[in-house]
Amino acid sequence: VYTDKELSSLFGPSEEGIFQKLFPDSWKEALQYYLKEYDLLHQQYAKPFPGIVKALTLLQERQMRLALVSGKGPGSMEISLKHSGLKPFFKVIVTGSEQGASKPKHIKQVLDLWNFSPTEVAYVGDIAYDVQAANEVGVLPISALWAETAQAQKVLAMNPAFAFKTVEALNEWLLKIVK
Repeated sequence: VYTDKELSSLFGPSEEGIFQKLFPDSWKEALQYYLKEYDLLHQQYAKPFPGIVKALTLLQERQMRLALVSGKGPGSMEISLKHSGLKPFFKVIVTGSEQGASKPKHIKQVLDLWNFSPTEVAYVGDIAYDVQAANEVGVLPISALWAETAQAQKVLAMNPAFAFKTVEALNEWLLKIVK
C-alpha cells in the first residue's frame, strides 16, 4: 500500500520503468497484472470528456495533423485508446520512456518526423510538466484544466500560453483560430 505522495514520487518513467524499480525480479509479471486490471477498470472510466471528440473532429476536418505524446507506457496507452475510441484521430502516438520523463524529446521527434518548426505546433497537456516540455521545445503550451484532478495552480504557475477550464472554452477558441 502506497500513499498518494509515495505514488506521485514514482512518476516520470512509464509504467514499465516504475515496475522495474518496484519489483526488479518480477516486474514483467507485475506489469501484466496491472495492465489486465487497468483494462478491466478502463471499460467504465475511459469515456472522453464531453466535447473532446468534437474538438478532435474539428481539427481533423481542418487538416490539422494530430499526434499524441504521453508519459504512459505502450500497454496502458493502447488500452486507453481502445476504450476511449480516440485512436483514429492520431497519426502518430509516442509513449513514455522506462528511463524517465521524456516529453521534450518525444515532441521533438514528432516535429522532426513531420518537418515542422516549433512555431507551427501546439502541445495540449494537463500537468505542469507538459507546459515545461512545450516551452523547452518551443511549441505553444496549452493547458487543459477541466479534470477534477487538475492541479490548476501548479499548471498556471508555469505560464501556459492558453489555459482552458472547460472543453467548451477550448472548442470556442478552436473555432476562432482554426481556419
